[in-house]
Amino acid sequence: MASTVDGHGYVVKEDKYRSHIHGEGEKNTQWRFGGPPNYDVVNKLFEEGRTQEWPKGSLEESVQRLVKTWEMEIFHKTCVDDFKTINPEKYSLSLNGRKPMALGEIVQLGGYNVLLQTSMPESLRAYNPSVETSESSHQIFTTTFPRGFAMEVLQVYSGPPVIAYKFRHWAFMEGPFKGHAPTGEMVEFYGVDESMRVEKVEFFYDPGELIGSLIKGPSIDGSEGSATSSLGCPFLNKS
Repeated sequence: MASTVDGHGYVVKEDKYRSHIHGEGEKNTQWRFGGPPNYDVVNKLFEEGRTQEWPKGSLEESVQRLVKTWEMEIFHKTCVDDFKTINPEKYSLSLNGRKPMALGEIVQLGGYNVLLQTSMPESLRAYNPSVETSESSHQIFTTTFPRGFAMEVLQVYSGPPVIAYKFRHWAFMEGPFKGHAPTGEMVEFYGVDESMRVEKVEFFYDPGELIGSLIKGPSIDGSEGSATSSLGCPFLNKS
């Protein structure tokens, strides 16, 4: 696979599932963690666990590449001018009907804190995005999921200009989470996203499916956690 050197001197390989990580257009990109990300480990997890392989050039494959690239930018780029998958001036994101957030706010909060927003009382939050920084949240989940957090597009309901699709996220809990011992089990959740020309994104899924799976293990220090119930999303009817 081809490799190149970016403007910071980092040698990076081309990623077969994502764009805008390397190359001339990324020479001056400001990366959140000092350099461009490497997805080799999570790509392996994705290839081992995906339910289907979309033909190259199909609508499904194109949407999956776009979504993976969008996630990469949300998690790893810190300057709005460096985003290639969206229109920075018009972009907004909302989760389960909450108030939309503009790109500047999203960049400041970091990917996990944006995607794990909740209306639950703080005393019941097993993970509290309002107190975690982008750096601390990244550390928490990379420790919990050392093989990464894979994503696949399961079905595309409509193509551009309004893209609607069903997705699946999964990982193996092989590290501790907020004082809870690792279980080694696979955790996953499903959701639906509707995007209009990647200017407005509306996610619908239950963050409690993820967090609930991460607090199944016993507390490492022997104490009982208080944020173990009422994790369901009020906007979704779990079956």
